Amino acid sequence: MSTKRGVLVTGATGQQGGAVARALLSKGHHVKALTRKPESDAARQLVSAGAEVVTGDLGDAASVSNAARGVEAMFLMGNSYEAGVEEETRQGIIAAEAAKTAGVGHLIYSSVADADKKTGIPHFDSKSPVEKHVAGLGIPYTISAPVAFMENIVAPWSIGALRQGIQAFALPPKRVLQLVALADIGAFVTALVERRERVFGKRFDIAGDELSGEEQAKILSHAIGRAITYQEIPIAAARQQSADAALMFEWFDRVGYDADIAALRKEFSEVRWHGFADWAREFDWSVLERPASAA
Repeated sequence: MSTKRGVLVTGATGQQGGAVARALLSKGHHVKALTRKPESDAARQLVSAGAEVVTGDLGDAASVSNAARGVEAMFLMGNSYEAGVEEETRQGIIAAEAAKTAGVGHLIYSSVADADKKTGIPHFDSKSPVEKHVAGLGIPYTISAPVAFMENIVAPWSIGALRQGIQAFALPPKRVLQLVALADIGAFVTALVERRERVFGKRFDIAGDELSGEEQAKILSHAIGRAITYQEIPIAAARQQSADAALMFEWFDRVGYDADIAALRKEFSEVRWHGFADWAREFDWSVLERPASAA
């Protein structure tokens, strides 16, 4: 039986932080969920699940250090889409310093795979200075760096086309992309919390599967029960929506993630590691039948 630890989870009302909080709670750890909106539905759901919700903001060092006092580990993640890339970096450094001030015994920073390789993608590169700062703080730390989420298939920017039987993405249909399920990120971070000294000072790119858009569409067709066709979005169209995202898609096509999936499955056997077919089979596809405003 592993030791039960107190963990402060930032971003706990979002997708990734929520997955981490739920995974920790499922293993009996005490979760303090940091949020700027303690009255939100997501925060109330965390309370129902057994978490302690605390109010704080990553840009406010005092609120973070106050929330972090007394916990044994802290999961730190930023949000470049909400804050912007420069502010994400600034907040990450502030929050990491606050973790040190509070005496946190293990800081787990959520980056992104290959953010340490100068990709030229703004929302990847914004995490690199935080990684370096965390590594230089002189406190125990681990970097968790996930690849693209499997749940992006049903993200607000994707689900409309999927309802029409189209999986649209700005990559050639045969280009392979590594993916990871949010549940596996949560389970992996929980493993880091439980392993503690064995993962101090280490950085992990994490992925659960790698397959092309065409292969994903075939799996989705089987899981959903109706034909799903892969459609490549022209990179020029993607750039009109977001120059940052277009740079990412171009990097996916030119370089791509290179997490060692086989080694991860072997080293972290306690994590279930969903393949894409596993994830698609378990997902509740009734979301496709809901009105767009309710998704």
